[in-house]
Amino acid sequence: MSETTRIHCPILRQRVMTAEKAAELIPAGANVGMSGFTGAGYPKAVPGALAERIRKHNAQEGSKPFRINVWTGASTAPELDGTLAEVDGIEMRLPFQSDPICRDRINNGKMDYVDLHLSEVSQYAWSGFLGKMNIALIEVAGIREDGSLIPSSSIGNNKTWIEQADHVIIEVNAKQNAKLEGMHDIYYGTAMPPNRKPIMMTHPSDRIGEHYLRCPAEKVIAVVETNSMDRNSAFKAPDAVSIKIADHILEFFQKEIDIGRLPKNLLPLQSGVGNIANAVLEGLNAGPFKNLTAFTEVIQDGMLKMLKSGTLDVASATAFSLSPDGLKEFDENIDLYRDKIILRQQDISNHPELARRMGIIAMNGLIEADIYGNVNSTHIMGTRMMNGIGGSGDFARNGYLSIFVTPSIAKDGAISSIVPMVSHVDHTEHDVKIIVTEQGLADLRGLSPRKRAIAIINNCAHPDYRAELMDYFERANQNSGSQHTPHILGEALSWHQRYEETGHMKPKQSD
Repeated sequence: MSETTRIHCPILRQRVMTAEKAAELIPAGANVGMSGFTGAGYPKAVPGALAERIRKHNAQEGSKPFRINVWTGASTAPELDGTLAEVDGIEMRLPFQSDPICRDRINNGKMDYVDLHLSEVSQYAWSGFLGKMNIALIEVAGIREDGSLIPSSSIGNNKTWIEQADHVIIEVNAKQNAKLEGMHDIYYGTAMPPNRKPIMMTHPSDRIGEHYLRCPAEKVIAVVETNSMDRNSAFKAPDAVSIKIADHILEFFQKEIDIGRLPKNLLPLQSGVGNIANAVLEGLNAGPFKNLTAFTEVIQDGMLKMLKSGTLDVASATAFSLSPDGLKEFDENIDLYRDKIILRQQDISNHPELARRMGIIAMNGLIEADIYGNVNSTHIMGTRMMNGIGGSGDFARNGYLSIFVTPSIAKDGAISSIVPMVSHVDHTEHDVKIIVTEQGLADLRGLSPRKRAIAIINNCAHPDYRAELMDYFERANQNSGSQHTPHILGEALSWHQRYEETGHMKPKQSD
């Protein structure tokens, strides 16, 4: 134990051990709830030690495969997902992932994957739908004298994991900024039906909980000290496509204000992770909108800039997702951000009731949308999992505005993001209000299916595919036998089939 330990509880100091010793306490077949959300606050040492233990075990001739089931908040990092997947150590993974090794094993049928709305994961665990949780493996920034835990850079499902697990292993990471203490808001008022009560929150700045995680000392079987950074991936500078998408959204916001459908400071913002999302945030920061708020899942670089400039008053989330430069900015100016950022558990950050009450403006990415407004955000060509639905469904269904964004083409034009029929549906036309590409914005509110099709084709489709989409739509109107949602079933997925066979959605042009 280091001389500068962050473990101030005498009882838990006695349970400090190496990561290797802690990994020995995790049995094969265990359901393990791990901390972590978008590469923040995940355990750094024990997963690697466990992977090495699994590798050695599985190398023994005649040994029964050693695998565990891994539950987290969302995606984590190569030190967790990647290292365990590489040694074939994961039997089942939920509720979200973004690791290439995990993705490959999922799509090869070697790993089970349960894709869940992030707001529902805790409820699944409380209800016993997922089985009994054996071990919770949680990273924290410190342990207080009374045994309560100072959360680190994400909260995710940590509260639920600690409550549900038979045993708890704690990683205390001295690399996490000690000034994170007090930034968290852990709500202990949740319950299962029929005992639920309204959550007393009407604004993203409302605090309704406690700064610390409760953890009975008798549950803790190991404490491991670490000193490792979160995974921090750099964001690309906004490209021309992202800037155009952002401009369309900002113009739309201004029109909604002028009409009187949005207040001048908009409504609380929710934003998915990625370069387009950051481009929108940068556009907002440079735009005319002031005194904005955010009720979202992650704090990204763009939100830090908005908080620092004063464009954004407060941001409520469950985790950080910062680039190396963003993390440096946060650490150097944490005193400024402490009063403007609130981190909550994800069953609160993604809560449908709160999203509906506060009127969230949800902005999320998609893989493809069809001409009637159905959105696929998870599957490539209908069968291959990309990452997962994450929290997009929580906000799309329940927010005031659900905006889905994408470049109009992918793979250098070989794939159209607007197709006759999506190959997999995550968000039905009923939950999708706005679709935006660099080509333009389609406002689908109040439109019948055929009018949605015309708006999406004319405003969002790439010119290389627009005529073929309109041709499909017009022929479907003539030949389908239905004038409500016209389709030609034999052709509806032919674009995907053509891509699988030829590597391009467009038919080969004759000479």
